[in-house]
Amino acid sequence: RGGILAQIPRSHPLYISEKPCVVHIKPFSLNNLVSFNLYPPFPTGNMVEWCLPQDIDLEGVEFKSMASGSHKIQSDFIYFRKGPFFGLACFANMPVESELERGARMKSVGILSPSYTLLYRYMHFLENQVRHQLETPGHYSHLAAFYEDKKGVLHAGPGRGSNLPPVYWLPSIHRYMYPEMKITHPAGCMSQFIKFFGEQILILWKFALLRKRILIFSPPPVGVVCYRVYCCCCLANVSLPGIGGTIPESKPFFYVNVADIESLEVEVSYVACTTEKIFEEKRELYDVYVDNQNVKTHHGHLQPLLKINSADREKYRRLNEQRQMLLYSQEVEEDYNPCEEDLFVLFFLEQNNRIFQTLLEVSASQDKTLTAEHARGMGLDPQGDRSFLMDLLEAYGIDVMLVIDNPCCP
Repeated sequence: RGGILAQIPRSHPLYISEKPCVVHIKPFSLNNLVSFNLYPPFPTGNMVEWCLPQDIDLEGVEFKSMASGSHKIQSDFIYFRKGPFFGLACFANMPVESELERGARMKSVGILSPSYTLLYRYMHFLENQVRHQLETPGHYSHLAAFYEDKKGVLHAGPGRGSNLPPVYWLPSIHRYMYPEMKITHPAGCMSQFIKFFGEQILILWKFALLRKRILIFSPPPVGVVCYRVYCCCCLANVSLPGIGGTIPESKPFFYVNVADIESLEVEVSYVACTTEKIFEEKRELYDVYVDNQNVKTHHGHLQPLLKINSADREKYRRLNEQRQMLLYSQEVEEDYNPCEEDLFVLFFLEQNNRIFQTLLEVSASQDKTLTAEHARGMGLDPQGDRSFLMDLLEAYGIDVMLVIDNPCCP
């Protein structure tokens, strides 16, 4: 079963309910088609206008489907989480000659699904439908037909209810082999991520591998920032068995706002983005705060991880070298497999596997001693990554003795 919904402000004459329509979503539901119709930001907020099915619990989605500050832009898209489900909504803003709508009509159309890997497939439809809703509000036949057509496209399979393992984080298998991943993001998503952060992706890589709470701030549009959340999660894939069993999984929350504060308070690991600057003051909610390209942390013991060292620069050089070789081979041989996204994921997967393979071998040895030579073999700087290694051993519960001297100590 899936769902469709829309929103309407409480001050609108058609508004008759204090809460969105409420309906139960069963764990095996697949695509929940959602239509959000929003007007300029009234003091009383937005409200669901229409949905299928009509008994779906969508409380709070009216705020997740439009990022704070969206009234200043013409269009956007946004990924978000609603409980165990992921959502994708497309937003558009159109000027109108209406005092009731205060000169602007804003709407979002979106869908919900237990997995985000298939959402991008329907972005074009959502973009067309939000424009249709702006121009001919109140006509939902296309949305209803889409819901009826797509609600049974995917099947979770027998016996896979609420205990379904997370699709977005499976460290024990090669997630990059999944064909669904090909449609999770547009072409060039990873390359834009690399160009935007440059060498700082190695800083984000370390924080992601340590499963820190990472919050990315950026003003609207927020769609491209949601992709940065996805890319950040891809930095920490590990395919070795026995790794990650004692550490919390890294969760992509995508877009969050002040309505998500209570849920974030109990999370020990996540990656999310926001357009609300107030989050910067709420330090108890995050470990790492990314303001556009400025990565920072208020935790003193994490400060050393903000410094780029020689091993980081070498990894970044190798990554760019491999990217250039791939682009050259595609241009000369017209070979488009593997794509740049595969290269990006595989690069960090190999790096992570090498680190944990070494750590597991040392922990299984008789003296359990991790030396500077081991660190260099893992592609790390024995001195510059000493703090990172100590945090990594503690986070993953790996029993080894680090004998790399601290240059700050006599």
